[in-house]
Amino acid sequence: MRRRTPVLVGVAVAALALTLPAVGAQQPGGAQYTTYAQKGAAGDAGEPSIGVSWRTGATFLQAGLETDRVTFGKGGRSTWRDTSGAETQYVSLDPIAYLDSATGRLFVSQLTLVGSAMAYSDDDGATWTPSQGSGLPAGADHQTVGGGPYPVESSVRPLTSYPHAVYYCSQDIATAFCARSDTGGLTFGAGVPMYTLADCGGLHGHVKVAPDGTVYVPNSDCGGAPAMAVSTDAGLTWTVRRVPGARGGEGDPSVAVGRDGTVYFSYSNAAGDPTVAVSRDRGQTWSRITNVGARLGLHNAVFPVGVAGDGDRAAVAFLASTTEGRGQNANYGKNETRTRYEGAEYHLYVASTADRGVSWRTVDVTGKDPVQRGRICMGGTGCSGGDRNLLDFMDVTVDRQGRVLIGWADGCTGKCVTSTLVASNTHTSEGRITRQQGGIPLFRHAPPLA
Repeated sequence: MRRRTPVLVGVAVAALALTLPAVGAQQPGGAQYTTYAQKGAAGDAGEPSIGVSWRTGATFLQAGLETDRVTFGKGGRSTWRDTSGAETQYVSLDPIAYLDSATGRLFVSQLTLVGSAMAYSDDDGATWTPSQGSGLPAGADHQTVGGGPYPVESSVRPLTSYPHAVYYCSQDIATAFCARSDTGGLTFGAGVPMYTLADCGGLHGHVKVAPDGTVYVPNSDCGGAPAMAVSTDAGLTWTVRRVPGARGGEGDPSVAVGRDGTVYFSYSNAAGDPTVAVSRDRGQTWSRITNVGARLGLHNAVFPVGVAGDGDRAAVAFLASTTEGRGQNANYGKNETRTRYEGAEYHLYVASTADRGVSWRTVDVTGKDPVQRGRICMGGTGCSGGDRNLLDFMDVTVDRQGRVLIGWADGCTGKCVTSTLVASNTHTSEGRITRQQGGIPLFRHAPPLA
């Protein structure tokens, strides 16, 4: 597995958050971002998940075994409370959380090889209901949970009052599986193969369900091309749809789907460029394949994650550096004596579109505070030197007002922020939430609740 064993984190009390004002250029319409953290909370956030309940406005950040409920107040204040359920506080191989924004149901899954310890909450983490955790068969790695409406044209319908289908997808070396729950995540049906090693290799990204019920699971290497496993019949059958002529690179890609079904596929290409492709027919054809980091001279992008609102509005967040060279080289950005960084300073960027990908505006939202110095190692257990701290992905979501929220891990804290000495590098993985403040929202009007 790719992550270290998480450390159980204690309860975080409400306190004044560390507020880091975003700097840099503005997004279209003057949007800016503010970053929030709380000392003692989310210290092990190497693979964070984020979600927002459209019913209550509560934001959740999953960091290892810790499920934090975060609320934002006036004057840059935020309150963080550990609402972890006992059912998901086991030693885990991979953590994942998914919040169905329209219903408010929060799912937390901790990987246990061929399944997971899962529970869900309908009251913002106050109480939890244990779940079967996954279908069988299931893969032993990189699980993902998602949900959404059933396809209108499908005869499959829920077996309980919960209106949405819930999907648990995971991968083995040779096959990736996806199982559907018709009981709101309480139980799951059989795992169905999405693809085999003959179709795709490497790690898949996170499952997303479109408003029309189409299910998408992205992969960066399907015959060398980034692609999506697509199901239009509630996960009964799957088709792999590639981005023609594209070459995938390191790490998980991401799918975001607008309210009209427009698909935004974000990935780091073979050259390390942060790239977004747009489709209006469920990935059968693609247009506007754009390097969204070109104008800022960005290289070695990792962890691209996208979210869409109205069909013509989307945002993609990622980490990148302005330093050229092989980003996976252990000495990336170091001087000849390997004692100081002369580059390889990673920042968090957000690219936004309000015209369905015709144009993108990309901004640095962490300013003078680096996210990482030096390599962000993507080599799993083959990494050494402490730079495997940020693991495999980060996450992004949108609240009902159309504001973008990003859950990410800060790998450069304390003296690392101002010192370029290699010896000063902290290689931390402290949880952060960056939240949009004003500007063009992703929704013109608040979306409906389920």
